[in-house]
Amino acid sequence: MFQFQIVEYIYFLPLVFGLAGLFYLFARWRKTALLKLADQGLIERLTTGGILETQWVRFGYFALATTFALIALSNPQWGNKQQRVKAKSSDIVIALDISQSMMAQDILPNRMERAKRFTERLINSLKGERIALISFAGNAYLQMPLTSDYAAAEIFAKSANPSQAGTQGTAIADAIDLAKSLFSEDDPYQKALIIISDGESHDSEAIAAAEEAASQGIFIFTIGVGTTEGGMIPVTVNGRQQYKTDQSGNAVISALNKAMISDLADAGNGKSYFLSQSNSIVNDIKSAIAKMEKKEVQQASFTDYTSYYQYFLVIAIVLFILHFVYREFRQPTLQV
Repeated sequence: MFQFQIVEYIYFLPLVFGLAGLFYLFARWRKTALLKLADQGLIERLTTGGILETQWVRFGYFALATTFALIALSNPQWGNKQQRVKAKSSDIVIALDISQSMMAQDILPNRMERAKRFTERLINSLKGERIALISFAGNAYLQMPLTSDYAAAEIFAKSANPSQAGTQGTAIADAIDLAKSLFSEDDPYQKALIIISDGESHDSEAIAAAEEAASQGIFIFTIGVGTTEGGMIPVTVNGRQQYKTDQSGNAVISALNKAMISDLADAGNGKSYFLSQSNSIVNDIKSAIAKMEKKEVQQASFTDYTSYYQYFLVIAIVLFILHFVYREFRQPTLQV
């Protein structure tokens, strides 16, 4: 496994390319200034080695030397001893509602953005557990299977939006059924499903699905997003933003279904929360999951790293020496 021990130095590498661009502009300006004195052929005959060529070679040495020096400072390392370690973890599925109603702006900037931010915080708090992501609207879609790749989970959470749904609706039962399929049926350890939604569902099968999941040792936590007063749903029509209307032309008001959010959690032996009411939801869920019966899983661990900074440092020193020496040996002189 490869890593940079001090990765911050790598962030300075783009500055080297920036300096190369500035030097290129300077070289063009210098050449233009010289050509005002004489034509290009005469300028080249009057100098031995070529002033511009010499400058480019010296800058090339300097840029390469700086690049290798930055890599050396970051101390590249390679893990050469892999050890399997055991850790205890739970399997957690996060189901995020991406239906059009989640675009309602009764909480700012809108329900979808608030739900995504909450999901990112939740993922960060659950490091150490295996996480899967599901998005749902008219159907449920698996975005990421159970994994410990938290960076990928955050990317999927950030990219969630209603356009990813093939059909609109709030199929909570489908999300629960899909989550159940991700867990091993013969696994005796406890699992959790976290549903983040406005609960605007007319799915009569959702409660039954939650009860069945609970019978299989799956705890269901629900997070309600929105307000009971509700808000209009923005839609884009022919490039213009409008609000969703019913068949009579009246604006559709989408409201948080608190009863559905609470009933789902009760049926799933879990707990319900409402995003606009508390800032401690993440910690509360983390605490509840920490109390769950966990299973041992094997994880790869690289415990011994070898540093290779010295090779890059030697190359950088040699290039810096060439940068200064080249000037002495290739100093342009006028021909007589």
